[in-house]
Amino acid sequence: MKRCKMRVGMVGGGGGNSFFGAPHRRAILMDNSAELTAGALRSDPAAALASAEELFFERGYGHWGDLVAGEAARPEGDRIDYLTIVTPNDAHAGPAEAAAGAGIGVLCEKPLTTTLDEARRLHAAVQAADVPFVVAHTYTGYPMVMLARQLVRDGLIGEVRKVEAWYPQGWLATRREAEGSKQASWRTDPAQAGASGCGGDIGSHAYEFIRFVASLRAVRVSARMKSVVPGRALDDDFGVFAELDNGAIGVVSASQITIGAENDNGFRVIGTAGTLRWRHTHFAQLEHYVVDRPVAIYRAGVDYGYIPGSIRPYLRMPQGHPEGFHEALANLHRTIEWTIRGRRGEEAPKPFDHPGIVDGVAVMAFLEASVASAREAGAWVDVPFNG
Repeated sequence: MKRCKMRVGMVGGGGGNSFFGAPHRRAILMDNSAELTAGALRSDPAAALASAEELFFERGYGHWGDLVAGEAARPEGDRIDYLTIVTPNDAHAGPAEAAAGAGIGVLCEKPLTTTLDEARRLHAAVQAADVPFVVAHTYTGYPMVMLARQLVRDGLIGEVRKVEAWYPQGWLATRREAEGSKQASWRTDPAQAGASGCGGDIGSHAYEFIRFVASLRAVRVSARMKSVVPGRALDDDFGVFAELDNGAIGVVSASQITIGAENDNGFRVIGTAGTLRWRHTHFAQLEHYVVDRPVAIYRAGVDYGYIPGSIRPYLRMPQGHPEGFHEALANLHRTIEWTIRGRRGEEAPKPFDHPGIVDGVAVMAFLEASVASAREAGAWVDVPFNG
């Protein structure tokens, strides 16, 4: 079977004020195995068409509905293979559900939707259509985060007793949404972001570390959420204690008002036989702690013999050459690409188990329970979905 480049569509991400469109486009093109085929890149139809032309998409559409319908009508081998969704949260579900219904795979930005009910409907549509679906929790694409997941599963640190996950930022320490910042405006608007601002935007990443690395889930949460900056409609500080499904303790801390923090996210997985720690500020290394022994440090690089075969295809550079944020995001695109190629019977590496539709719903359930708990001054609330 002749292998062709993946044809990738994109909804959102056009215009100078879009943060995440450009990283996704770079990630899609990084390995020369995919191309930018179809785009509905802005909410205004004329601007969407102009943006698609400016960014060298093969086909431009004025609306995501036209994109899905137009691509679905094209013959097999000419339409897009999957759709990348990089809009604000309130515009995820529509194009994702439509693409799934048309048999088109989806890579969707997080959080999955704005409500749990909406996420459950999307989950049902994706299951019924049986299409590949990846949720863009970018940090799970870092090889050392993937290695941490594998080492926990291999029993390196024994039984997990506690997981701490954090994500501080400082960029919303002032009311930037009142200063004309488009990125700040939609992230602090309940209609576009959902019921939690900080929790949905970056607390979701921290919780996904618990799910992805430790393979554990929150069953009950006690949360405190606060809008620290006066006049802000949504939380800019988010803290959750969680009871995990094995009885372990989960701690999620996220903040957008921590002046000096620069996406300093990370995790610590604490077991009966040791601890693993990863920090985004030192993204190329994973630390392993054991009582009364020197710290062991794993580092990223294709020529390190301890990198397992499940992760090696996701590495591109020898040791000492950093592979960062764009490469991590490209690894999620690799996962959906290799999933699609494998389903077609094409030769491709086995895809890693990156977050999918079930993870997206589970994060929304965690956020919904956390919001309910915070409204009751931290009362313990059951998490309503634990897929």
